[in-house]
Amino acid sequence: MNNPQQTNVGVVALDPLRLAGLQSILESCPGVIARAMRFEEAIAADDLAVVLLDSACVGNLPDALMRFRRERHAARIIVLGDGLGPRQVQAIIASGAKGFLPGSADEDEIRNAMRVVLEGSVWADPQVLARLIEAGGVTSPPGEATFSDRMTRREREVLRLLMDGQTNREIAETMGIEQVTVKAHLGRMLRKARVKNRIELTVKAMASGADERFPLIK
Repeated sequence: MNNPQQTNVGVVALDPLRLAGLQSILESCPGVIARAMRFEEAIAADDLAVVLLDSACVGNLPDALMRFRRERHAARIIVLGDGLGPRQVQAIIASGAKGFLPGSADEDEIRNAMRVVLEGSVWADPQVLARLIEAGGVTSPPGEATFSDRMTRREREVLRLLMDGQTNREIAETMGIEQVTVKAHLGRMLRKARVKNRIELTVKAMASGADERFPLIK
């Protein structure tokens, strides 16, 4: 029986050195057990929370992603690829991937992407995320104050930490509050911003320049 605190992650990569490196990096994340496997094995496995897929392992990536989403809708997939522009990455996310990492991603970026995706958000270059949100119509009515201008001081602090990539637990520890309080702040912020999740909130805040106007409050 699996440990309830254990998170199973499948790693699909052709190069043995990359495969071993990715496994080592992922297993440095608390509770993560990384297993090397082929793509077909990842689709067949029913105990995976996330699959990290090297795009070189499949011939038609969009088709592979749609198949994975259809057959393993409870699991999330992060694509690792080289030489892809913003439009191609946008298409990958639109096809069902929950994250994209360039082949040059370092250890911290890989760990952060895994953490964010496990929390239910999407990981990709901010430019790509901004395009996706724009396509979804995340805008403010003309003449309306930006949502960040209507935030309380504490909400602004939560927002700044969120934009720094911190998890709810890390935000709670930094601010000296409970995680449930962080979630309550986020809920109010999502309503003010008229967005659905924390990644949309982050990108909209970045677009509004909130990262420059709201320095960390010590």
